[in-house]
Amino acid sequence: MPRLCQPCTACCDGWLQITVDDQPVYPGRPCPHSTGHSCRIFERRPEDPCRQFVCAWLSPHSHLPEDFRPDLARAIVLADVRRWQGQAVDVAVPVGRRIPGKTLAWLKDYSRLHGRPLIYLEQADKQMKYSREQGVQAFGPPAFQAEMLARLKSGTKLW
Repeated sequence: MPRLCQPCTACCDGWLQITVDDQPVYPGRPCPHSTGHSCRIFERRPEDPCRQFVCAWLSPHSHLPEDFRPDLARAIVLADVRRWQGQAVDVAVPVGRRIPGKTLAWLKDYSRLHGRPLIYLEQADKQMKYSREQGVQAFGPPAFQAEMLARLKSGTKLW
């Protein structure tokens, strides 16, 4: 049975930094169409980014368990966003300030067992307010971590 977006609205609630109908969406500023548990315009939502976006949990060939729907796991996983030495790299974005320990532990275990390096984000604390700034962590082989750190320092996009 295919997985369905709603009632999850994690991507709409500002955890992913996107633009919808010329409105910036980012942590602390949700999509103007989100009710927090559904989309007011779901049937006529824009193609980009709404219809085109598919999180790893929603993907037909998802490697994530059922309870990893982003609003439940408190993380949005983006699968295979880049390649590193022929390996798929996953990115995990928190739904909130940080990815919960249990969720992050599962992602790290999966990364280790399947050789899929992981990049995960967390909110930078700015007087306990959400912001567009996010801390970035790399998990995987030391060479992967070193390369991601060098990319961060040089200002090169990680994905």
